[in-house]
Amino acid sequence: MALATRTDRRPSFARTVWDSSVGKKTVMAVSGLIMLLYLVVHMIGNLKIFFGAGEFNHYAHWLRTVGEPFMHYEWTLWLIRVVLVVAVVAHATSAYQLSRRDIRARPSKYVHKKARASYATRTMRWGGIILGLFIVWHLLDLTTGTVHSGGFQEGHPYQNVVDTFSTWYGNVIYIVAMLALGLHVRHGFWSAAQTLGVGSRTRDRALKAVANVLALLLTAGFIAVPVGVMTGVVS
Repeated sequence: MALATRTDRRPSFARTVWDSSVGKKTVMAVSGLIMLLYLVVHMIGNLKIFFGAGEFNHYAHWLRTVGEPFMHYEWTLWLIRVVLVVAVVAHATSAYQLSRRDIRARPSKYVHKKARASYATRTMRWGGIILGLFIVWHLLDLTTGTVHSGGFQEGHPYQNVVDTFSTWYGNVIYIVAMLALGLHVRHGFWSAAQTLGVGSRTRDRALKAVANVLALLLTAGFIAVPVGVMTGVVS
């Protein structure tokens, strides 16, 4: 009589962490901070448009030559893109799965909603969807030129930006997305701090202040570009 053998394998540590709610929240926090760092750098770079076409186009060219001659042309830029794509996918996937898990845990809606929930907290999911759709539009507009208005000019980012924000719909899409970004950052930064164990009773006020300042600066910094085009400061 043959003895039965066990073929069950214990899940790996990484799989165990990912399957837990704490693991997914940690992935969300780390990926969110990676994207936040990129946004700060990206905003600073965008503001170079106020120094003229030469300065802005030179900056865009420099992004493709970072790390030369050790790194080949555009290698650093593509490395950054890959890291960002991984961060976005990880952030969106963990957010979706946590949302589904939360819905399954409470199949019926609460009778009384939490009155103290902030507007940013209540719109985190919709804000994420808006930002996801915006990223797709933004790439098709200013990276590939697929949906760009006015004739996309490869290697002339200054003119491409001016073309985009010379249309009413380009301004509306961008400004709405940046307002959603501000709300997302405002709640997300504080939430990430709590998840990573940085928050405490004594630090909460400071963390919330930092979150508010970051959200305000990013929103104002990004919106300054379309406003600059609309007012003729950038032309």
